[in-house]
Amino acid sequence: MLSYQHAYHAGNFADVHKHLCVYSAVNHLLRKKSPITFVDTHAGRGSYPLAARETDQLQEYRSGIERLWKERHRLEDQPMLAEWLTAVASLQGGENGDENLACYPGSPWWLGARLRDQDRLTLFELHPGEHRHLAEQSVVSHGREGQLRRVHGDGLEGVVKMLPVATPRLCVLIDPSFERKDEYLEVVDTLKQVLRKARHAVVMVWYPLLPAGRHRAMLDALEASGIRKIWRSEVSREPPAQATHGMYGSGMLVINLPWGLDETLNGAIQRWLPILGPQSTHQSSWLVEE
Repeated sequence: MLSYQHAYHAGNFADVHKHLCVYSAVNHLLRKKSPITFVDTHAGRGSYPLAARETDQLQEYRSGIERLWKERHRLEDQPMLAEWLTAVASLQGGENGDENLACYPGSPWWLGARLRDQDRLTLFELHPGEHRHLAEQSVVSHGREGQLRRVHGDGLEGVVKMLPVATPRLCVLIDPSFERKDEYLEVVDTLKQVLRKARHAVVMVWYPLLPAGRHRAMLDALEASGIRKIWRSEVSREPPAQATHGMYGSGMLVINLPWGLDETLNGAIQRWLPILGPQSTHQSSWLVEE
């Protein structure tokens, strides 16, 4: 199915949750000098203009990045959150760009913006229109274009086929649309193959929390898979019992969690919750430990 386009949802609360996790994970990984291969299996676009027709249609960013953006000058007490918002500001451009929120960075930018000379980035995107947008956008500094590979293809199949990678470390982001319920177990199958070939890889998986609760089948399958060290973070805008339609929450799994990432991310999210809404909650725990 190739109907999904993330531009309609860019900058929503789930994007904030996902990209806070991605940014923090990259921060922790960059503390070591050894090279990293980053992979985004469902890349989408590098950036999303908020005035674009698709994004403006639903305006989901208003309850996501916009609320946080308006409070950014009051968030100096939370270093990671303040640093993350400074990164968002750097993409706005213009003489006073940091005062006007005009676009939101997609996952390719969050992974590519801080590539070092020794790192590599592979971006998979299956949707032809989205891949065309991605091909036209810069997500790394000009001098590092040679370290970037854009692939028009299936990211779940592609990440398995590209293993093993040449670098000693691997970081993968998997965030399908989950429009098909089969995708939940396809992700589990991909994780088993990736970690069989690269057992120390840091893998992040985003998933939606929907009233139908389809994510539970994925979590149950992962618990039974034999994969260890799976950490879970779930942000909810409202109690599940009150959700009747649409996405009420956002989930992230991190396999082979970098040391200290849970504490860093928990602190940033707790500071964000009052801004997200009065009923918002965050739960984090080990789905599977050692």
